[in-house]
Amino acid sequence: MEIGELTPFLLEYTQDKIAVVDDELQYVYVNEASEAILGYEPDQLIGQPARDYVHPDDERTVAAQFRAIGSSNEPSATVRYRHATSDGEWVWLESRFTDLPDDTLEGYVVSSRDISEQVAAERDRRDAESRLRTIAGTVGDVLWMFSGDWSELLFVNPAYEDVFGRPVEALREDPTQFLEVVHPDDIDRVREAMERASSGESVDIEYRVNPEADYSRWVWVRSEPIVENGEVVRIVGFSRDITDRRRRERQLAVMDKLLRHNLRNDMAVILGNAECIASEASDPARGRAEIIRQQGRDLLESTDKQREIIDLLTGNTVPNAIDLVPVVTDAIETTRGRYPNATIETTVPESATATALHEVELAITELLENAVRHATDGHPELSVTVRSGPKTVDIEIRDDCPPIPEVEFRVLTGDWGMDDVYHTSGLGLWLVYWVVDLSDGHISFDRSETGNVITVSLERNQS
Repeated sequence: MEIGELTPFLLEYTQDKIAVVDDELQYVYVNEASEAILGYEPDQLIGQPARDYVHPDDERTVAAQFRAIGSSNEPSATVRYRHATSDGEWVWLESRFTDLPDDTLEGYVVSSRDISEQVAAERDRRDAESRLRTIAGTVGDVLWMFSGDWSELLFVNPAYEDVFGRPVEALREDPTQFLEVVHPDDIDRVREAMERASSGESVDIEYRVNPEADYSRWVWVRSEPIVENGEVVRIVGFSRDITDRRRRERQLAVMDKLLRHNLRNDMAVILGNAECIASEASDPARGRAEIIRQQGRDLLESTDKQREIIDLLTGNTVPNAIDLVPVVTDAIETTRGRYPNATIETTVPESATATALHEVELAITELLENAVRHATDGHPELSVTVRSGPKTVDIEIRDDCPPIPEVEFRVLTGDWGMDDVYHTSGLGLWLVYWVVDLSDGHISFDRSETGNVITVSLERNQS
């Protein structure tokens, strides 16, 4: 059969570059696709040895696959290699050599497609994976990747062994060991977090691990689902050893309880004696006793603020999507209940969702009560406005009080260092600052002779 007669058959056989080579790998026929892929017109290749166009590093591979057709019962073989182009460059081809049955023609059909972009992408991926493995091998955090249903471990770095106390290879062989190293009391929480990740939710959790160390290791785990076509195909994340942080938090909590217990007991004695003096002594002594009582009550109030700050700084401070309208409304009602003489006007939308800590209500309440306490006439007038902008939700608090002292507004805006020495009743203001700061927000301040304006700005939640 002549080559010209075979052309329609060959074009049907493959959609890419097609050629026919003889037993010596010499081009007998080349279709028009060769020009688009290689830059050569068919006549430039016909009669030429195909091996002369194969990259020297790939010649053995191509020859071996070609020989495999004749030395086995397989009528075809596939090989990847680089083929020269007319401009002196190389293009990656994936070619299938086929020995047609029934002596349809003398020679072999070679159907080829250009896979240069695919090879480049694979090379880039291998390079990226190599860099990732290099980086992952030098960090203390455990970096990992599982399949979307947690049935297959796709990647974990060597830090796993130090933190979790088990060999990496054991985890590769049996990914269910991921749960075997978790403290029995924490397993249910971890399982629930894994299910949420598999359903497409970001996860943030802390729990105990490492039975070899009597589960004394604490880890902070964050994971993100990788979604393709609406399906979670992989889950990536890191596990950080936070054992030292947890230990310091426990120590701090113990010291806090001891301090508050002793302070309250001793202060109760002081206040009791001050009350006796106030009821039995003459006027000058009675006045001094009242000063002692007031200072004692203020000190006890400071211990309550300290408790809130300790809880804030040692808790799982992760911002969440929160509708600030009910938060602000509740803070206003709390303030009105404690200070019925205060007038508070409000301007709020139906809803305004931002990303913040749940303690943001404490912060708003503190700002309102701080303004009320600084009023000079006993009938403070405040206004609270909530505005939802393109990027932030702003809570604006206006009062008619004297200008707030510089030291206090500098605490609010974070311009006053914690190690600076100053006299202020600003424990509550530090609470406000830390709540807003840990919520990734900021506070702006404007003061004048007619009053103060404090604006708390939090990132608007777009979901």
